[in-house]
Amino acid sequence: MFSGHLLSVLIWLPILGGFAVLAVGNDSPSTARWASLLVSIATFAASVPLYTEFDPHTAAMQFVERAAWIPSVNAHFALGIDGIAMPLILLTTFTTVLVVIAGWGSVHKRVAQYFGAFLILEGAMIGVFCALDALLFYVFWEVMLIPMFIIIGVWGGPRRVYATIKFFLYTFLGSLLMLVALIYLHLKSGSYDLGDFQRLPLSLTAQTMIFLAFFAAFAVKVPMWPVHTWLPDAHVEAPTGGSVILAAIMLKMGGYGFLRLSLPIAPDASRELSWLIIALSLIAVVYIGFVALAQKDMKKLIAYSSIAHMGFVTLGAFVGYKIFAHTGSQTGIGMALDGSMVQMISHGLISGALFLCVGVMYDRVHSRDIDAYGGVVNTMPIFASFMVLFALANAGLPGTSGFVGEFLVILASFKGNVWYAFFAAVTLILGAAYTLWLVKRVIFGPIANDKVAALKDVDGREFLVLGLLAVAVLLVGLWPAPLLDAMHASTQHLTQQLLVSKLVP
Repeated sequence: MFSGHLLSVLIWLPILGGFAVLAVGNDSPSTARWASLLVSIATFAASVPLYTEFDPHTAAMQFVERAAWIPSVNAHFALGIDGIAMPLILLTTFTTVLVVIAGWGSVHKRVAQYFGAFLILEGAMIGVFCALDALLFYVFWEVMLIPMFIIIGVWGGPRRVYATIKFFLYTFLGSLLMLVALIYLHLKSGSYDLGDFQRLPLSLTAQTMIFLAFFAAFAVKVPMWPVHTWLPDAHVEAPTGGSVILAAIMLKMGGYGFLRLSLPIAPDASRELSWLIIALSLIAVVYIGFVALAQKDMKKLIAYSSIAHMGFVTLGAFVGYKIFAHTGSQTGIGMALDGSMVQMISHGLISGALFLCVGVMYDRVHSRDIDAYGGVVNTMPIFASFMVLFALANAGLPGTSGFVGEFLVILASFKGNVWYAFFAAVTLILGAAYTLWLVKRVIFGPIANDKVAALKDVDGREFLVLGLLAVAVLLVGLWPAPLLDAMHASTQHLTQQLLVSKLVP
């Protein structure tokens, strides 16, 4: 029925549903909850055909839609997906359903606004992954800041105002430089079509300026060291649902931006500056891992863990240049890009699950301090099983999704430089250290206090949310082939794009 406009449905269904939930108001919180759940499930159901009807043998854009939007500047409402965008959209629709269910019993203030904000945010995030027009991409990129700003600012912790302003300023200022680059590319090409941008010949100086402008936007969003300081503050102050969406989806926007815009639009500048991205990625992997070890707040520890694990995404995206320079062969570049993509999906599942686990405990004890817990396994054995599984996945245990992406990136890095692989592999040690330290202090040992002694195990709603994430983490870990097959043609096409020079003759 909607096959010709499926992507439009996926964008506008949650946005319109979100405004409908807002219209319900706070007089009927139960209606707002059920309406939000129905809209989120309907959006997820509508996204399933993106996978079932997807042709994995072509790198061409699929489910393409195009309509006149702003004719005076030759901007179109152009949508389409490939093997890079499709898994991220499915991750978005899946995670949103879980966030709605997770917030069912824990949100009591302004319920309609809370769920409405998440639905509007979902539509904007899907729009970023679908957009084939640069101006449309930028609009969705900025629009998604607004509901997240509100979610942290209204339902966040005591320092929520500081955290929201810091979050907004970091992400917005970087995005302004991206807008300048997009306008320059428009003036050169005559359109805002991303395909035209990717085919446009540019001098190395122009490519370098464009790359740095994109870098300002995408590095903040990943976030890469040293522009990462907004993330721990935002996570600590955000409500559980906000932390889940922030970690699972919004951080992926930065990695997606590098793959969709930076590499194909400025391949020569990407090659020249790949050393910088690789260096910053390895600093994030190693240094931030040590920072995570020093944390006393569970959310802050997981937030720093996210920065370290996202370093694999940017390393995988740019190490291909070093592989080609070292071996003269394309073998390994696709593997690195595949690893980068799998790491994004895996991190979305694992980090979202860990923040939900913290939310389960916070709802009961109202503390995120590691010292406030101990011996949780004695009173919450089912919950402890989930927490340990997600913690081991976060440490990269084989058989879980956390292993696949990191293994592919490390393996590919060997072809570029053995030291890249060595420093990247350090995260497996550090990840195990801070994650198992967290589990030991919180889950195991004797019961720490009366609050822990009074804990009740997960209820049916919490079991459903954590159970679905556990299945997803194990499925990707044990059988990653469907995911890798879906993205393979697109990553191979990107391999060609990043190796072909676009310098003006």
